[in-house]
Amino acid sequence: MIDIGANLTHKRFAKDLDQILQRSRQSGVEKIIVTGTDLESSTQALALCELHSGLYATVGVHPHDACSLDQAALESLQKLLAHPKAVAVGETGLDFNRNFSTPSQQIWAFERQIDIAISTQKALFLHERDAFEQQYIMLKKSRDSICGAVVHCFTGSADALQKYLELDLYIGITGWICDERRGTELQSLVKTIPDDRLLIETDAPYLTPRTLTGKKRKNKNEPANLGHIAEQIGKFRGQSSEQIIAISTANAKRLFRL
Repeated sequence: MIDIGANLTHKRFAKDLDQILQRSRQSGVEKIIVTGTDLESSTQALALCELHSGLYATVGVHPHDACSLDQAALESLQKLLAHPKAVAVGETGLDFNRNFSTPSQQIWAFERQIDIAISTQKALFLHERDAFEQQYIMLKKSRDSICGAVVHCFTGSADALQKYLELDLYIGITGWICDERRGTELQSLVKTIPDDRLLIETDAPYLTPRTLTGKKRKNKNEPANLGHIAEQIGKFRGQSSEQIIAISTANAKRLFRL
């Protein structure tokens, strides 16, 4: 299995990362893409990649931190993306739900990171919340030049899913699908994702699957839970967990050139 999104630089992993990685390997997770959300975490993610085998990283600035992106930071991102373990630009996109950075700052930062993805020919690792229309317009405009992209942690509408698929984007599914309160729409939509567009991720330490039991449900989420997420996705797609693992692994290798 390949976990295409885990926030292993998060402070909640600071004391037990070695054990977390050991459990992930024992559970069948062969590769993990560590999410970078700003210059600091992107740098830390690449440092982890150098210390541990099987790790890769995204390099980018999350829309929450778009206000921190200036020309000097853009140049630093370019340098980080030259690292052989840097496989995608992101986490980038738009988030008009909380607006920690203004919409105009987010749009500017997203445009610059799309440009970087095009110039480096690396995939985009996308975040989007309450900003679909604007994000879709920007992606559609540049789609012919973008080598590929994944909508990380998709939780949107049927219309958004269809339009993202029309752009030939990959769709990342997390443990959100295991939530009997908030995940019902995703549960009905996941079967409409073509086999060759499906990716799986934990978004650890967030989104611990609510279908886990005992201590696992109470603990922080970790990559070792990816197999459980694959099983739950399979249930709603009418496929075995082995099928979900096989197709998502092939897709991750293709998109991120692993």
